[in-house]
Amino acid sequence: MHLLSTRRLLLALPIAALALAGCGKKEAPAPAAAVPASAAAPAAKVYVVGTDAAYAPFESQNEKGEIVGFDIDVVSAVAKKAGFEVKFVNTPWEGIFNALGQGDRDIVVSSVTITDERKQTMDFSAPYFDAQQLIAVKAASKVAKFADLKPLKVGVQTGTTGDEVVSKLQGKTSTNIKRFESTPLALKELEAGGVDAVVADNGVVIHYVANNPGGQFKTVSDASFAPEQYGIAVKKGNTELLAKINDGLAGIKADGSYAQLYMKYFGQAPAAAAPAASK
Repeated sequence: MHLLSTRRLLLALPIAALALAGCGKKEAPAPAAAVPASAAAPAAKVYVVGTDAAYAPFESQNEKGEIVGFDIDVVSAVAKKAGFEVKFVNTPWEGIFNALGQGDRDIVVSSVTITDERKQTMDFSAPYFDAQQLIAVKAASKVAKFADLKPLKVGVQTGTTGDEVVSKLQGKTSTNIKRFESTPLALKELEAGGVDAVVADNGVVIHYVANNPGGQFKTVSDASFAPEQYGIAVKKGNTELLAKINDGLAGIKADGSYAQLYMKYFGQAPAAAAPAASK
């Protein structure tokens, strides 16, 4: 080989080697450091909701033992809209407000009528349901108005608005007032002939009568019954949680999902909000 050509070849070898190195596979970047668990986004707060699941269609237990109903769906929708989670716990009515006050429950939703007396020991959301007392009697009954119940045996659920209004009519210690743990139990007693009438919230009475045609019931309304409104209750002074609930409630009313739930359970659109009234 010519000497000049040999020199050119020797000079070209390092250059080719550099070119090949430049075309090689790039080194993979160092893996990103794992984010420690402590730095991850905190889990959503889970609030414990007490409800007396014996008040269909608002709250009851299905054949699987799951708590279902209008109140349950409303609070679930409120929580989703406001960005928190809820866990429902079946809680007897007689102790439900004590459980709230002691912190065993964060929220109570159980067809709870907003009253001035209750406002002294708990805080309420904006109203989410308009209610009124309703009388249930057997189809052959001559009861036509609330005053007709004065001499009769009347069934009520202990501690509810029905209990309060009948106590005012007959006297709190009247032996004619028969108090039960739930409204369905009172209505079963009416069917059996143990009481002459039952006074309870309209939504529950209408639902029970419609689903128990064999009981041969009829309902009687009375203008003396004041309009009532249900609210979602929290412990007195828990303004942070109350604000979340009210934001979520306003949200589901605005986006139409509340109206859909109302239609699902009651077969009609909710009426325009009534003025607040003083289970």
